[in-house]
Parts: sequence; C-alpha cells; structure tokens
Amino acid sequence: MATAARIAFESPDNHKTACPSKDRPVDLVHLAKQTMGDKALEAEILQMFARQARALVQEIASAEAATVTALAHRLKGSANAVGAFGVSVAAARLEAEPGEAAALASLYAAVIEAENFITGLCR
Repeated sequence: MATAARIAFESPDNHKTACPSKDRPVDLVHLAKQTMGDKALEAEILQMFARQARALVQEIASAEAATVTALAHRLKGSANAVGAFGVSVAAARLEAEPGEAAALASLYAAVIEAENFITGLCR
C-alpha cells in the first residue's frame, strides 16, 4: 500500500524531459506567460519583434564592432522577452565576439528562422 500511495501522491520525476515549446524558434509558453494568454497581444508583440530583429540585423551588417556589441545586446534582450531564445543565444555570441563571421551568420540564421515561424503563426 505504501508503494501505491507514493505513486499516487508524489510528483513525477519529469523535470529532466525537454519542454517542447523550447524547441521552437519562439517559446510560446513563455510568451503566453508574458502576455497573460492574450493571443491578439502575442501576435502584435511577435510582429513587432520580427520587424525589430530584421532592422537590427540590417544595422549590424554595416556597423563598427562597438555598435555591433550594443545592437546585439539590444536584440538579445528583446529576444529573451518574447521567448525567441535561439535568437538570444546567437545575439549573445555576437555580443561577445562582434567581429566573428560565424557568430554573425548564426544570428542571421536564427532571426530568419524566428521570422518564418512568426509569419506562419500570424497568417
């Protein structure tokens, strides 16, 4: 009986499993928490983020290293706020290594992936 009670009342040990929402270009669970589940607000925020990310990437393409660092930092913060954690990681890498071509390419790829995901959601 003790085993049955333990199984019934203990919390499952599933904290090690991956959260599917974190595998997407935008973590929709995180975004829903930020917007308190308001779907219209989520769509508006995602569209604003996509426009901002595109603009920042275009600025980064022709900026000096110090400016690249600042722009990457701004993009990292915005990406974290909406749950675009892949963009955030790539922006953090570029922030740390502003002259690294691979870091810039990684950021471009992450932004494009997030934009495509957002476009698909907002249709």
